[in-house]
Amino acid sequence: MAGIIVVTVLAGLIYFVRRPAGTPPNETAETTIAKNEYVDPAVCADCHPNIAETYLRTGMGRSFSRPTMSNTVGDATKPVTFYHKPSDSYFMNVERNGKFFQRRYQIGFDGRETNSIEKEIHFVMGSGNHARAYLHRTSRNTLVELPLGWYSEKGGSWAMSPGYDRPDHPGFTRALTDGCMFCHNGIPEIQTGNALRVEPVFSGHIPEGIDCQRCHGPGGEHVKMAETGAVAVEDIRKAIVNPAKLTSDRQMEVCMQCHLQTTSFRLPNAIVRFDREPFAYRPGEPLSNFILHFDHAPGTGREDKFEIAGAVYRLRRSVCFQKSEGALQCTTCHNPHDIPRGEEAKSHYTSVCRGCHESAVKQLVNSSKHPRSDDCISCHMPKRRTDDVVHAVMTDHLIQRHRPARDLVAPLAERHDTEESAYHGEVVLYYPQTLPDGPDRDLYLAVAQVSHNTNLSQGLLQLSTAIEKYRPERMEFYLQLADAYKESGQTDKALSLYEEAVKRSPQSLLALQRLGFSLRNSGQLDRAAEILKRGLAVDERDAASWHQLGLVYLAQGSRSDALGSFQKAADLDPDLAETHNSLGGLFLESGNFSRAEGEFREAIRFMPDYAEAHSNLASALASTNRLREARYHFETAIRLKPDYAAARFNYGIALAKSGDVRGAIPHFQKVAESSDQALRDRARQILQQLAR
Repeated sequence: MAGIIVVTVLAGLIYFVRRPAGTPPNETAETTIAKNEYVDPAVCADCHPNIAETYLRTGMGRSFSRPTMSNTVGDATKPVTFYHKPSDSYFMNVERNGKFFQRRYQIGFDGRETNSIEKEIHFVMGSGNHARAYLHRTSRNTLVELPLGWYSEKGGSWAMSPGYDRPDHPGFTRALTDGCMFCHNGIPEIQTGNALRVEPVFSGHIPEGIDCQRCHGPGGEHVKMAETGAVAVEDIRKAIVNPAKLTSDRQMEVCMQCHLQTTSFRLPNAIVRFDREPFAYRPGEPLSNFILHFDHAPGTGREDKFEIAGAVYRLRRSVCFQKSEGALQCTTCHNPHDIPRGEEAKSHYTSVCRGCHESAVKQLVNSSKHPRSDDCISCHMPKRRTDDVVHAVMTDHLIQRHRPARDLVAPLAERHDTEESAYHGEVVLYYPQTLPDGPDRDLYLAVAQVSHNTNLSQGLLQLSTAIEKYRPERMEFYLQLADAYKESGQTDKALSLYEEAVKRSPQSLLALQRLGFSLRNSGQLDRAAEILKRGLAVDERDAASWHQLGLVYLAQGSRSDALGSFQKAADLDPDLAETHNSLGGLFLESGNFSRAEGEFREAIRFMPDYAEAHSNLASALASTNRLREARYHFETAIRLKPDYAAARFNYGIALAKSGDVRGAIPHFQKVAESSDQALRDRARQILQQLAR
């Protein structure tokens, strides 16, 4: 196996290189963490064939894969069409010429199919033990989670992926995050430099399944030493992490890197340290060196949350775990290399329980205080429907004295956090339980308060005080505070902090974007154009920046420049519905109704719940005397956004011009009561004229 292909880091990129055999082995655990390299996981099977074989049958081994008939379509002769009532859309997975696609369409105002969109399925995320999600790889090498998912419940069924069971779901645009990839796969090749990444881009090799090195660390030194044939077996073993030989905390953290999610709802649940790359955790190092976990404050009614990635969170609440003083580990019950199933699983887990509780159970059974049973799990760790993935039923790892009386698998409606319903309160450090006093503790705890507007007023004071006190080097702290000021309506303070972030990281497209967008919103158009152009000099393929630059040009009155920028954005990212709406607006203004109509329809095809695009399309249709279809789109816009004054006003104008004054008046009356001062005044004038 000389010259094995491994992964290394050079010039900010991770990629495969050939490493010559014979490089001196790392001498300490610390330098191993720093310098050891990843190998192709297939190499592991050469020396560990039995483990490799059984591991590939586990959920982790099947966590990420390519699409096939069996995991993507099912019965090719009759693909299932799933109707989603909240968004009035039809979805299906199909196979065509060896490729797989997810398709969505709706039925339009005339009873015909409309808003049809189809994306190729490049990857399947999830083992199928509970669920599968389908991913599309875009031309920008981002990964998009498609709306329709598959669930093992009821023998296998189709339903919307988590977060999609709503009228205004993100359609075919929800990007896969680094966090999703971190816990569902091996380590992908990505461009390094946290401050330089605006979105998760996976331009290099993407593994297919969680591999050995996620738990054992990089295998480069281990493989190299084994290749020589002249190194003692014990030294070869020391060259790779064996979790069983770690301290109890470090051993547990190997599992916690993925199975400790305090919540998937708005909080935040965790923050990867700003000086660490998104996939940089190495087994054996303290997990808190890489990521900090946060939770709702005690006593806020969130104590019994049960979510799909919270097995360790639930286990840590168990008296069994707390009293074991580190002896009870995930691996006490689970062999990650080989998962038992069915009756074998029941027998195995019961024997683990009895290893600690045998004498107590015998006494209880003999005194008739406990029934005879060969199944501890069904009562003390019962299956329960998860709060966040409502089509999944999983084992609750909270070890309970008594099984809850309520129905734990009763159907649940998907919960959606709104600004009103989301948690707004103190965010507390969960793991590690404490941090030493100082910048580390003060800065990250303050960031947790302002993230997602969770504890905004208190967090603004904490974070601004901490930044003033410690003046951290990382630009991310300044971005977080700037975002918080922007959300609280303090635009001037936000802008100065965005400027500070750009000063600290001049090549960060993320910082340049935030500053440029905010400058445009505050009316500082010349400065906004300057900053957006600086961002595009960093990455000229950033469609969002081109679109924002077009909006700046439009506000400056330069329609030709705006058209060029919008067209550039559309070429780079054809799925960006906002760009098509902006292009349509320019064409509508110039009287090119045909091109305007095409752009508005394209915006709606990508985002059927786009109220502004429906209203604009309706105006274009009304301008060409197609009032019947225009009415349909005006009413769709108003249904999607009831307080949309512009849609109501334009609808009223279209109705009045067609002679339906009686139908127009209620819309003008609504606008006359709206918060849009300009339209409100015009609507009142029209109502006065109609009353004469």
